[in-house]
Formats: sequence, C-alpha cells, structure tokens
Amino acid sequence: MTLRRNNRISTVILGYLFIASTILMASCSKSTNSGGGGTGGGGTGGGGTTPPLNAEITIMANDAKQTIQGFGCATVFNPPNTNPLTNEEIGRLFGSGDNQVGLNILRIRVATDASWRSTELNYAKQAKLNGAIIMASPWSPPANMKTNNSLIGGSLKTDSSEAYARYLNNFADYMATNGAPLHAISVQNEPDISVTYESCDWTADQMRVFIKDYGNLVTSTQLMAPESFNNNQTFTNAILNDAGAAANLDIVGGHIYGSGVVENTVAKNLGKEVWMTEHLDENTNYSDNLNTAIEIHNCLTVANFNAYIWWYGKRFYGPIGQDGLITKRGYVMSQYARFIKAGAVRAGTGTNSTSDVLISAYKNSNGKKVIVAINKGTSNVNQKITISDATLSSVVPYTTSLTQNAERGSSVAATNNSFTYLLPLQSITTFVEQ
Repeated sequence: MTLRRNNRISTVILGYLFIASTILMASCSKSTNSGGGGTGGGGTGGGGTTPPLNAEITIMANDAKQTIQGFGCATVFNPPNTNPLTNEEIGRLFGSGDNQVGLNILRIRVATDASWRSTELNYAKQAKLNGAIIMASPWSPPANMKTNNSLIGGSLKTDSSEAYARYLNNFADYMATNGAPLHAISVQNEPDISVTYESCDWTADQMRVFIKDYGNLVTSTQLMAPESFNNNQTFTNAILNDAGAAANLDIVGGHIYGSGVVENTVAKNLGKEVWMTEHLDENTNYSDNLNTAIEIHNCLTVANFNAYIWWYGKRFYGPIGQDGLITKRGYVMSQYARFIKAGAVRAGTGTNSTSDVLISAYKNSNGKKVIVAINKGTSNVNQKITISDATLSSVVPYTTSLTQNAERGSSVAATNNSFTYLLPLQSITTFVEQ
C-alpha cells in the first residue's frame, strides 16, 4: 500500500509560526461581522509581517449534492504495542462533545473465530451506545471455503459461493441478535491486491458473478463491495455494469491507497452510495495532519463520497494515540466529524478567490449549516463567506492549527447573509450556524 510521506514543515517554518502567532495575538482586531483565528495565525501587517490575503466565496444553499453518512475508524486485529480500547476511549472516539472526535461509523472485521467475534461485538456495542453505526468487512472467508484451505491468499471455491453468502448473512444475524446490528457488510477487504496476511484474492468477474448469483442471500443487512485497495474503477464498474449484480449491491466501497479519489459516475447514475472505507498516513508531522483535512475535503467534494473511514481508531497515527488521548490528527478529523451529522447534505460552492483556502458546506437535518474552511497556505486569509438562497445570522468558529485543538472562538455575526473571518495560516476552521 502506498502511503503519503510529505514532511514539509522545516525547523525554520516552525520558528516562523511561533513568532507570527505571537504577533497575531497582539495585533488582530475583531468587528461585529468578522473574527480572528487566534494563536495559530500569522501577522496582520504590523511590524513588517506579511499582511493577510483577502478572499471571497459564495455558498449555494439550494445546490444539493450528496448525503453524508458520516466519518469512522476501524478496530480490527491488534495493532502492535497498542492496548485494547477501553470504554472511555471509545467514548472519546465516538462522542461529539468537547475533546471528543465525533466519529459515527465503526468498521469491524468479520472474524472466523469466536474470540475475535466477541471482541468486535463488545466494541460495536459500546460504539453503538455513543450513536455509531457498524459496518463489517471480511479479510477472508473460512479456510475450508477456499482453494488453498488457508486464511491467507487463495480464492473462494466456486462451489462454496452459496455457503459464503449465507456465512455473511449469518454474521449479520449474530450482530443483530447480540445488540449491535450492522448497517452494511462487505464481500471482501481489498480483493484486488495479493498480500501475506489474512486475505482472499478475487477477480472483478469472480466478484461480479458472486454478487449477481448469491448477493440476494444477504438479507439481514446491506451488501457492500468491492472495497478495492485503490478504488479501482474498472474493478468496481465490472460489477455495476451488470444489472443483476448491481441490483444486489447496496453500497459501493473503496480504499484510496495510492489513488482513487475520483467520482464513480456509474454508481451515481444508479443511485448507489459510495463510501471510502479505509486509508491511513503513518506520518504525524503537522503538515501531514493538515493533509488529512485536505484529503477529507477532496473525498467529499471531488469524489463525492458519502462516508470517510480512517484505518485504526487507536494508533500513534490515528485519531487517538497509544496513550488513548486525542491526537492532532484526531482534532483535525473532529472538525468534520463533530459537526457534520449523519444525513447532512453537502451544498454547492462557488470558486474561492484564493486557491489557498478550500471550503465546503453542509446542511444538517435540523436545517443548520456547517462550513469547513482549510487554509493550507502560508499567510492568514481574511475570508468572506456569503450564503445564497438562505438566511444566516451568526456562526460559531472552531479552529485547529499548530497550536489550537478544535478551539472554540467567539460568535461571528452575519450581515446580509455574509460574514468575514481571519483564517490562520495552515489551519482548519469549522463554522457552525447558531
């Protein structure tokens, strides 16, 4: 799997950030319809520092895009040097209050052994208590259903297809009977890449035939496929372009290792949701954490995915670390996950007048708007945001930067459905309508 390795913040830039943030605190001013980003920003023009850029964008409230089902993480297997999740840590991942990440999707493994099934069930039940939905992915069918009689590699025996479909449905029944019903179950994790750990190899045609002939046997939950390791459109569309297979497939799943942040127009035309169900970046520099925000933005606005699911919930590179506390990446993810609720609809946006700031907007089912702004540049930006075809009176900003962790700012008033806010350099700010 190809991982990002973008180590772009040098010691010199870190020094600049420290000096610039100090200047900002001393010089930044507020008005009734503008706000300041606080300690994460750069200078505002005084003392020889670079003045902020000015930018404008319009959000089209009536331009409805895809429905967002949520944001999640996985608990499969035992990561090295990582203790099992406690109930408190699960609450930290799936709670939506201050100092919580706000995830709402848990991805578990369809384990072939009773011990791991019990472990995953307990995680799922606790996550469900915090409002999460559960999806399950098998890394391998049972060994006796495979051509090599092993959990590693090999393929599903043709004459085991019906048994495997019933096996998937039985797992959904097991979860429901024990208090943690599944939202969806996948046919296979990463069928299109050969690895040396628990796995099963499928060609696109093998999966197409399986879903077409036996997918209808999975009746206790929704069926997902193919979870290609790089959201391979050729693999996926081989299934979707078969009317019989497409009829039995509820959700398209895919990973984005190396590539894959693209919209599947075939799925869109068929009315199928598309979920990004796994990705990770082991790098933990601040720039890499900010890249995760940019990745989420692109997944939602370029690929039009309905869900974004990180790999391990608890890991040094995850939303909470080995110590169980929220990481910088966790706070970055919370800028989306805490505030964009399941069922929210993404709104269209115009072109921002600076490419340094990426903006997306959403309307929750309660009608309240949420706007996420990523300033990936090296200057502060006075960002003007205007809402068309809707009213807006005020918003509350939350900012994560090098020195801030989902820090709540003062309420910002809107005038004529428009407000301006000083976005700190290299930051992500979420505006929540009051």
